[in-house]
Amino acid sequence: MTTLDFSPFYRSFIGFDHLASLMDAAARNEKQPAYPPYNIEVTGEDQYRISMAVAGFEQDELSIETEHNKLLVRGQKADKTEDRRYLHQGIAERNFERKFQLSDYIKVTGATVHNGLLHIELMREVPEALKPRKVSIGQGQPSALLSQQIAANSDAAVLQAVAP
Repeated sequence: MTTLDFSPFYRSFIGFDHLASLMDAAARNEKQPAYPPYNIEVTGEDQYRISMAVAGFEQDELSIETEHNKLLVRGQKADKTEDRRYLHQGIAERNFERKFQLSDYIKVTGATVHNGLLHIELMREVPEALKPRKVSIGQGQPSALLSQQIAANSDAAVLQAVAP
């Protein structure tokens, strides 16, 4: 497998160090187990759902934590004291830990377990200060400051046109 070197970008992109570290982490391809399988779906504008197959886990054996744009889902099976003998055991009952990197402003809004699937609802909540806003255009006379700037600019233009 080829590795990518992002160091040339570090010297020309200022303030994108967080993005660069995310790309480095993805390039390192930290090995996560394939268990449990999961889907990530878009359910609406700025709404997402992670569905994980957690057959055999009770609700109290699952935990979901978020911290600094990271989502951590754990399944911890209770210790069984039963002695079972299997001819074939195809249903995995092992503990798991699955990590997801979340974008800025992605919040977990809820989680449910239904028919062996853990559904985690996510939503992007961009603060009002960062959302685009529309500036209304009014009619009438410009403000006094704007009138002074327009007059100063036109006086300078007249002087430049008259100068030899």
